[in-house]
Amino acid sequence: MTVPAAELSRYADVVLDVAAPITAGDLVLINAEIEHAPLARALTEAAYARGARYVDIWYFDPYAKLSRVRHADGGTLGEVPAWLDARNEELARQCGVLLNLRGAAAPDLLAGQDQVRAGLDRMPHLISRQRLQLENLVRWVIVPCPTAEWARAIFGEPDVTRLWECLRPILRLDHPDPVAAWKQRIAELLDRAATLTSLRLDAVRFQGPGTDLTVGLLPGAHWTAARLESVQGHAFQANLPTEEVFTTPDHRRVEGTVRSTRPLSLDGSVIRDLELTFAGGVVTEVRATSGADVVRTHQATDPGAARLGELALVDGSSPVGQSGVTYLETLLDENATCHLAWGAGLPPGVPAHLRDLAPAERAAAGINVSAVHVDFMVGGPDVTVTGITHDGVTVELLRDDAWQI
Repeated sequence: MTVPAAELSRYADVVLDVAAPITAGDLVLINAEIEHAPLARALTEAAYARGARYVDIWYFDPYAKLSRVRHADGGTLGEVPAWLDARNEELARQCGVLLNLRGAAAPDLLAGQDQVRAGLDRMPHLISRQRLQLENLVRWVIVPCPTAEWARAIFGEPDVTRLWECLRPILRLDHPDPVAAWKQRIAELLDRAATLTSLRLDAVRFQGPGTDLTVGLLPGAHWTAARLESVQGHAFQANLPTEEVFTTPDHRRVEGTVRSTRPLSLDGSVIRDLELTFAGGVVTEVRATSGADVVRTHQATDPGAARLGELALVDGSSPVGQSGVTYLETLLDENATCHLAWGAGLPPGVPAHLRDLAPAERAAAGINVSAVHVDFMVGGPDVTVTGITHDGVTVELLRDDAWQI
């Protein structure tokens, strides 16, 4: 079965009314996989109805990626054609709207392939698109789209109806007024972020089974939520759903070991039982029961790829976590529980006095600079999160998945 067209239309309205409001004359790009076509079409209809000038849908086929990993010259696996970057650069010039659809048709498609080769080919990731998003050169959002094969990966059968029934409350489409429900939730997250900022923390410590990690924060640490503003002043919501509050840590001050609490789906490979050890801010050891070489190759991209760029906290009230499902999709799994990210630091999480620095100055100030950004899940009811102030006072932030502040 498929999701009813009327429900997809209602979903598209929420995306364009809450996450990425369209204004007359906007250029809109939609990045999707082939199986996402029904939602891509609903979003296109809704965008044109709101006055979009042009809507361009780009479909990625992960099976073409599989063929590339199997057969292409290894020296070419990190390359992408310039015309894909040109598309993003034009969108930046227009300060347009970027809609990214998620829900891989085959999350573990590259299982059994050479892990190093799989790690080299990171399509459909594009550095030019990451720049659009990190620098908020456009209004952008990432949203999930249910597919039969995604449902099969989660449930063992291609039950799209079951997956959609999980997603409806997560997306607040079960509310009489989803737009109002999202506005309320976003306000709650921003209030929580303001509370964390007011604590003036110097570091955050994660403790749980296999985990004892201390992450230093930037001076004047700033916490926020995924409610952002484009360079032209357009407000937008970067992720839908969103349940996190986050900050950009000091990439130089990370010590200890952390064990991921959920599998990580990374560009066609599922990384299971990931453990990372940090010393002096750098990953010094990678362990996993599957996909360790994919992570090692990914973290060898550049000097910042093996350092942290994000620290995000999520409590147990999250509808994603309450669903009890591991989605094998970072957009959802990162909003189920606390997470960290290796790679680029997030500008919205940087204190105001550090935001205008040049890239070299950012790295020297502790803001990570990298061509990659990968979130992995580290929280849950067995993980306690504690804040540490500059004078060494500890403040318990999360215990048993509940806020303590």
